[in-house]
Amino acid sequence: MGTVPRTTARDGRSPTVETLAALAVVFLVQFPLSVVGFAPLFALTPAFPVTPWTLVTSTYSHAGPGHLLSNALVLIFVGLAVERTTTRLRYHAFFVATGAVSGLAQILLAPVTGSVGVLGASGAIFGLLGYLIAGNPLSMRLLDGIDASAPNWVVPLGLSAVGLVLAVVMSGPNSAFVAHLAGLVVGLGAGRARLLHVGRRESTHKV
Repeated sequence: MGTVPRTTARDGRSPTVETLAALAVVFLVQFPLSVVGFAPLFALTPAFPVTPWTLVTSTYSHAGPGHLLSNALVLIFVGLAVERTTTRLRYHAFFVATGAVSGLAQILLAPVTGSVGVLGASGAIFGLLGYLIAGNPLSMRLLDGIDASAPNWVVPLGLSAVGLVLAVVMSGPNSAFVAHLAGLVVGLGAGRARLLHVGRRESTHKV
């Protein structure tokens, strides 16, 4: 009789909504504990070999309500677009992995960045943004055309340059610039490789 747009992951539930719920739950636990001195339980710091769980908890933790809200708003727009191409498992695995990699990049460059700790989902969200930029059909056709007529290094270098420009433009004062850049570069590379895509996605279904 008609068609209904599909707006969730291939297995029927929205990993973006699940991620937003996880961010809210972690914040409700983390914020009051941080006030009384337990912030190191959640933040990724140079001491992460002693607190390895912070590779994950730091991605879902935030410095305050405003920090959480700003990340959540961006995640809604970027995440809902990416989840249409993949499964919940791949989405969540990519979110956690990109968050950990971007946080590590920020911490390992602490002598340069001056970072003493990292909190927030922005590195993972920048990863989703990079994936959306490089993995959409229009970008794929454009990059395939460049790949066919240019040396192999042109596309990777171009994507890295795009990541650098976006990270500079979209990173505010006192934000984790290196984490944003790392997330974007990982996302752009993953999007180019269509790492999250699962076959051909039907855009509609009959009801």
